[in-house]
Amino acid sequence: MAGRERGLRTTVALTSAALVLGVSIVLALLTGLRSRERIENEIGRSLSEVASQMADKLDNSMWARSSEVGMLAKLGVAPILNDPPAMRRLLDDFQATFPTMSWMGIVDPKGKVLAATEGILDGVDISARPVYRNGLDGLFVGDVHDAVLLAKLLPNPTGEAMKFVDISVPVRDQWGDVIAVLATHLSWAWVNEVRQSMLEPMKDRAELELFVVAADRTILLGPRGMAGSRLDIDAVERAQAKGQGWTVENWPDGRRYLTGYAFGDGYRTYNGLGWSVIARQPLDIAYAPATAQTVETALAGGAMVVLFGALAWLAAGRITRPLRQIAEAADRIRAGDQSTAMPVFGGSREITTLSATLHDLIDGLVHRDAALLRLEDIAYQDRLTALPNRRYFEQYVEASTSGKGSATFLYIDLDGFKPVNDRLGHDVGDAVLRQVGGRLAACFRGDDVVARLGGDEFAAVLPGREGTPRPDAAELAERIIAAINEPVIVKGEAVSVGCSIGIAMWPDDAADVPKVLKFADQALYRAKREGRNRAIRWTAELPADA
Repeated sequence: MAGRERGLRTTVALTSAALVLGVSIVLALLTGLRSRERIENEIGRSLSEVASQMADKLDNSMWARSSEVGMLAKLGVAPILNDPPAMRRLLDDFQATFPTMSWMGIVDPKGKVLAATEGILDGVDISARPVYRNGLDGLFVGDVHDAVLLAKLLPNPTGEAMKFVDISVPVRDQWGDVIAVLATHLSWAWVNEVRQSMLEPMKDRAELELFVVAADRTILLGPRGMAGSRLDIDAVERAQAKGQGWTVENWPDGRRYLTGYAFGDGYRTYNGLGWSVIARQPLDIAYAPATAQTVETALAGGAMVVLFGALAWLAAGRITRPLRQIAEAADRIRAGDQSTAMPVFGGSREITTLSATLHDLIDGLVHRDAALLRLEDIAYQDRLTALPNRRYFEQYVEASTSGKGSATFLYIDLDGFKPVNDRLGHDVGDAVLRQVGGRLAACFRGDDVVARLGGDEFAAVLPGREGTPRPDAAELAERIIAAINEPVIVKGEAVSVGCSIGIAMWPDDAADVPKVLKFADQALYRAKREGRNRAIRWTAELPADA
């Protein structure tokens, strides 16, 4: 028994733990997936916004610098074109105001530098450089390029390769002729400053990086070691189609990144250089909060598995205790201990039902004869009216007419019962049948038998007694009809029914009992046809199909 108890307790505990574990796993997975979707959308949108803001800042800055250079060429250079010291002071003052201008020079129409900031490249011929040639035709903004002439002349504390963006504009006289070119090299370092200003508010986002990509997909600005390499990813292609948004994709390093993108399409008079700004964050880093939440949910689920497993173990002990006592009592009864009674327990409905059922079953087995008699009574009794049923009636008729003697048979059928059932319902109909059964039982002698055959049909047999006259069937029928006609009170409402009766006698009408029963049935239906609520004695003159 102890082994069985431990097995049941273990099964209950493990089942409970498995259910809690399953729910915890499903909850953790659903929570993780939902969190990942939310995080992916939120971070993706923020990366797209960062890329767009940086692209706007770059375009605005380039427009501002080009506008400043153009205004300087238009208003400040022409009046002092023949005064080199004045030109140098003008350029130095301008550079001091805008330190992103790494170098500025005024070049004559043949390409010779007339004056430059800090005198760098004074007198040098730069006619072959794009900053001069393109500046002859109008405002020119060139793409990022390495320093050629200035690499060794300008200070370079970082030691990294110097890059510039060219801005140049022609200087014209009052007749519109080009008399000089104002050429500038805009330090690429200012772009990195813009990048750092964008990253500073988001420094809590691990491994967030920004890229500036040229129109030919060359990385102009990015993490150390990536500048100058080509970036062929879907985000760049989408950005160059002048799109803005975010995506999740594999990068050349093999990792998956949440990637925001935007395109710099210029600002006002600055038409842009086709730069794309890309913002990225590794997907596993972005998902870290969701992963942590999943782990926390899983750990909480593990704790609940232990807790509910222990609770289930204790609960199973309470369940198995009465089962063990029931089994022990059953063992003693099986061994022949007549003094042992099956215990009945309260508590859960199942244990109460089981113990009570076993108690009744064992009690019935111990007292077999009484139980069998009771079962036999139940088998022959109509449950609704407590009268004998058809089965008992048929066996009694067979037994009481097996030898010499006589018997009177009455078939009784209620009149007006169906409308009661239809109008008031079966509960009222059952109540009427119960009261009718009681009234019928009161009309007969002790050894007479009245039974319910089914529905609202009843039958009675009155066996003859030696030395006593046969009962007056007509008088008995009148008493029955009078008793049935008394209203039945159900739920405060008076319900009235009547009855029709068919009478036949054995052996007066026929020696064959089944035939006599058939005659009684024919007489009953004749009573129904002649107006109901009456009794008819079968006679030979009665039509066979009555």
